[in-house]
Amino acid sequence: MSASTETSWTRDLVSGFFVFLIALPLCLGISMASGVPPVAGVLTAIVGGLVATWLGSAPLTIKGPAAGLIVIVLGAVQELGAGDPMTGYRRALAVGAVASVIQIGLALFRAGALGDFFPSSVVHGMLAAIGVIICSKQIHVLMGVKPAGQEPLHLIAEIPNSIAHANPEVLLIGVVSLVILLGHQAFRDRLGRLGKIPAPLLVLLVAVPVGLLFDLDHEHTYTWQGHPFPIGPNFLVTLPASLLSAVTTPDWSAITSATSIKYVVMFTLVGSLESLLSAKAVDLLDPRHGRSNLDRDLLATGAGNLVASCIGGIPMISEIVRSSANISYGAVSRRSNFFHGLFLLLFVALAPGLIHRIPLAALAAMLIATGLRLASPSEFARTWQIGTEQLAVFTITLVVTLATDLLMGVGAGILTKLILHVRHGAPLGGLFAPEITHTSDGDQGVVTVRDAAVFSNYLKLSRKLADLDGHAAVVLDLGDTRFVDHTVMEKLHHLREEWERDGRELRVIGLDEHEALSSHPLAARRKRRAGAGGSGQSETS
Repeated sequence: MSASTETSWTRDLVSGFFVFLIALPLCLGISMASGVPPVAGVLTAIVGGLVATWLGSAPLTIKGPAAGLIVIVLGAVQELGAGDPMTGYRRALAVGAVASVIQIGLALFRAGALGDFFPSSVVHGMLAAIGVIICSKQIHVLMGVKPAGQEPLHLIAEIPNSIAHANPEVLLIGVVSLVILLGHQAFRDRLGRLGKIPAPLLVLLVAVPVGLLFDLDHEHTYTWQGHPFPIGPNFLVTLPASLLSAVTTPDWSAITSATSIKYVVMFTLVGSLESLLSAKAVDLLDPRHGRSNLDRDLLATGAGNLVASCIGGIPMISEIVRSSANISYGAVSRRSNFFHGLFLLLFVALAPGLIHRIPLAALAAMLIATGLRLASPSEFARTWQIGTEQLAVFTITLVVTLATDLLMGVGAGILTKLILHVRHGAPLGGLFAPEITHTSDGDQGVVTVRDAAVFSNYLKLSRKLADLDGHAAVVLDLGDTRFVDHTVMEKLHHLREEWERDGRELRVIGLDEHEALSSHPLAARRKRRAGAGGSGQSETS
């Protein structure tokens, strides 16, 4: 083994170990928030590391359960179980298995590009809604209170009541854990060596000893300001005695029901979209600027989900937080994901007693921190800066998702987006079937778009640009479009960056007769009316 190879193995091993430290509590927390046994998420991450690693083309991504799928898994368990959590869990496994087969089929038919279909504001609105839902559920766990409601809006309304009846010892563990997480995120650069320790590990180093101090492992009652409060093992993580006993098989008895079909669609849609978007984001973080084959990555995700669903795991995706940590800890290849899965397997198999010492309030704090990142006020501000129409789509997606479900929320956001496009001048026919032509002139290709360039027809535009893959430079002429939306502007911006890294040039022209809907460089643009003032930009920024 050469010195460089030995060094890369060491870097992957070290990175895999640190990612394991981050992944373990998150996998447990995501599982419990999803209404399934805590070990389910760990099984998923083990499969993601040991199996899916070798099938995908995104070498630095970490595959495992994600907070973004909590809402879907919990909904499936509750609706399919009809009051019986174990029945709901096993039927949700069957739903996950069917969805994974569809993911594999989509990958084989090269549908990885479908990640480009969904408008940015809808995706961010969906993620913000997921963040709100996570926080609305976990805030009660952090306070040691079981709420009466189940729906997000009801849970939000119950927060004052939970505050009034919070269990002081549980609340202390949860608040301290949340302060550590948020403080580590805000002041990491000022913390020196302490800032290099993964925040979830810091939380466990504090929360576990405090849990031992409060004797959470034994059922008892204590008094605070004259009021008795119960405490006991139900405030700690519970794992099966052995990993083999955790294996759970799917229940296929309700797989043809309308509820199962609804959740198959949601698992496939949201899981695939999140995974594809995460893989693309990790490519941008990769210091070597690698480019993943999204079809192969979707194939790996689908295959991993199939194995996980058959043994009791919840759905996996290419997870962005753990993947970015993987890169920051120096990973150089897919071996780091494998090592992260291997460490999880060894720890759960050999030391389940240590996991039992983790307070649920600490896991709730980790999930709340994740939810706050997804639904951060900065997301609203960023969307508003891009344009008021983007904020409208974002908000409608968020509100409808909270009031109904993810599928309805995404549908409402997309419908709102299309209505606004027509209002801004995009012809109905051009929303899905624009006239796009391309020509070649030596080393330069020219692509001309008429009618509109929007999210719903970007796949066609993307294919036309791909047809000119052998050209060193491509000119994209948008002069004959009546409307160009933010999603296309953003995707062209990222595409140009990718081409620059490959030594190619993408130049966008023809926008000088368009007016931007905001001052943001990637704002949507509509054809300026005759005699209207203002200025456009001839090229993407």
